[in-house]
Amino acid sequence: MAKDQFNYPALMDGALRGVVRSVLQRTAERGLPGAHHFYISFRTDYPGVEVPEYLREKYPEEITIVLQHQFWGLEAGEDHLAVTLSFRDIHERLVVPWPALTGFADPSVSFGLQFEAPPGVAQGEAKAKVESAAKTEPRPEATMHALPAPTGEPPAGEEARPAAGRTGEVVALDAFRKK
Repeated sequence: MAKDQFNYPALMDGALRGVVRSVLQRTAERGLPGAHHFYISFRTDYPGVEVPEYLREKYPEEITIVLQHQFWGLEAGEDHLAVTLSFRDIHERLVVPWPALTGFADPSVSFGLQFEAPPGVAQGEAKAKVESAAKTEPRPEATMHALPAPTGEPPAGEEARPAAGRTGEVVALDAFRKK
């Protein structure tokens, strides 16, 4: 087989991260239309990620943030995204370089992207899962997954709460990940 001189996986990864950047740029300019909302997962241990120390201690490798009702100052620049969210009723500014992203989902339209953990970062369990999957099925660095259609029901173990009363929440994307 010929050597891949174009590095197609890296090209596809960059293109799919560009999709996320475009969606967030549009959201920064116009706000969230309709029922759209985003789950964004990223590596907290990636160089250049800026999160409060208490969040880094609680989530030393990966965190998922939700952009839905309460977020401010969303910026989607060429090399990073930045947003202010409320944690413990305190507004905190997060800065995330694009390579730190590990997942993006918009459950309102059953859309999701999952990115490989960035190289050169302590990857623990995520790395083991990726290597296991790579042995069974070759795949590019970024993949698109169909998400289950939203049911309007709260996730198992959570009570329904009125949308207006919600604050910034940290949730896991495990329900959206291909197993």
